[in-house]
Amino acid sequence: MSQNYKNHRRFSPSYHFISIPVSAIVLVGAIVNLVHASSETVYSASLILVLTLLLISAFFHARIFALKTQNRVIRVEENLRHYILTGKPLDARLRMGQIIALRFASDAEFPKLAQRAIDESLSNDDIKRAIQNWKADYNRV
Repeated sequence: MSQNYKNHRRFSPSYHFISIPVSAIVLVGAIVNLVHASSETVYSASLILVLTLLLISAFFHARIFALKTQNRVIRVEENLRHYILTGKPLDARLRMGQIIALRFASDAEFPKLAQRAIDESLSNDDIKRAIQNWKADYNRV
């Protein structure tokens, strides 16, 4: 199946449908455990809650850091592509979200759409909807 505006969003089932819900369940369980803890078990219940929060924080930070790295790579790739196509770097006024959306534009429409994104302050979604010839990106999750 070829990628297009309607099907370009990607989900990682193990992350989106298992890890996130299980993290929420564990957090709720740790809170319930602390609420129902007796005076003898309140310390261990508190530790369980703190460790749960720590693990969830590490889990989400790892995801956020990976996405930020992907964003930086996309910025470099699209800046290079724009330079190859036009002889000029991307306009610094483009927001990261706009650059991420522009990566789906074909080479033929990329420079004009990038300029239009600046001139008309197009949103990420507006940019994606304006693309006529979709350039698939199967590597980003």
